[in-house]
Amino acid sequence: MNAVELIDRIQTVSPNRWNRLFGDSPLTSQAFLAAFESSQSVHPDNGWHPQHLLLQSANGTSEAALPLYCKHHSYGEYVFDWSWANASQQAGMSYYPKLLTALPFTPSVGTRLGLTDSSDTVPQQQLRQQLMQQLLEQAQRQQASSWHLLFADDDCRQRIQRAWPSDASALLERHDCQFHWFNRNYRDFDHFLDRFSSRKRKSIRRERRRVAEQRIELQRLSGDRLELESLRQFYHFYQHTYHQRGQQPYLNWHFFEQIHSQLRQQMLLVLAERDQQPVGAALFLFDQQSLYGRWWGGLPELDCLHFEACYYQGIEFAIEQKLHRFDPGTQGEHKLLRGFEPIRTTSLHWIAQPALRQAIDRALQHERQQIARYMEQAHQHLPFKNNE
Repeated sequence: MNAVELIDRIQTVSPNRWNRLFGDSPLTSQAFLAAFESSQSVHPDNGWHPQHLLLQSANGTSEAALPLYCKHHSYGEYVFDWSWANASQQAGMSYYPKLLTALPFTPSVGTRLGLTDSSDTVPQQQLRQQLMQQLLEQAQRQQASSWHLLFADDDCRQRIQRAWPSDASALLERHDCQFHWFNRNYRDFDHFLDRFSSRKRKSIRRERRRVAEQRIELQRLSGDRLELESLRQFYHFYQHTYHQRGQQPYLNWHFFEQIHSQLRQQMLLVLAERDQQPVGAALFLFDQQSLYGRWWGGLPELDCLHFEACYYQGIEFAIEQKLHRFDPGTQGEHKLLRGFEPIRTTSLHWIAQPALRQAIDRALQHERQQIARYMEQAHQHLPFKNNE
């Protein structure tokens, strides 16, 4: 008989035990999730209560896992449900606590369901069904209004939908749009630009020249070349970017120190210098398939530095490493003109209260149509030649 363990501190789970279920992605690794918790960026005192589900067989082998948080607000998610919370409150119902399966402060598409065996055999389907049943029982124990699965890739989403208990209310599907870069077997950056129309190609080259004209030099640091002092320089700019807007950053130095200690081989730092003085930096994570653009900071008066550090250097790295995809983060129509293509992101939502669920369902039907129209329009603004 399989047993489900409720994990309130991911640090108590060995990295091997957790990571074998999720593959090589740094974003779902035990080290990444543990850094949020140990730095107290994610903590019950600030509205994030970890309750990860880990299903194990009778012999103690981990079979499946689901990151899970009980939340008392909607910050740090990037799928905005504030209007749902307001509607619930106006109807005299409590929206919080709610349950969330997502990566804190990380709007990247990927798996959210860890499996020792991803096949669709009957035993594997039963494992996933058991995990979903435990999720619903946890929602009932917490008196949670809802459960939200954010930025799950298609395979993960479909497996969860097939495993969802038939006696539970249906999962609602929400769409949004991001912009990702895809590697079409490019030899180098110029080969990538060959796809562009002449005018758009010249615009990109003009931006890159503008960075060089300001005497800015960039270097890409990864693995053992990424020293802690370089990461400190990045953190200075990262903090400064938030402080300029009168805000405190979500993530503190301890978080970055932790991921540097555990994930340095899957980190890329683009460091910009002028006259041998740092002027900006962008920090990425990567695996064998994808580059994930996550954090940035730099002097605002430097023209085009953000585009160079956050996008063009990332594209060059992805081509060199033969990565398939570059996910630069959420928002930003300006990415379209730089060759990032619109993709649809999907989240799933279980709403316990029938009246609230019906109202949200109606709103999502309209929203999905809007997203579909927006993506059609976005495709028309891609910089590629007309015959592509």
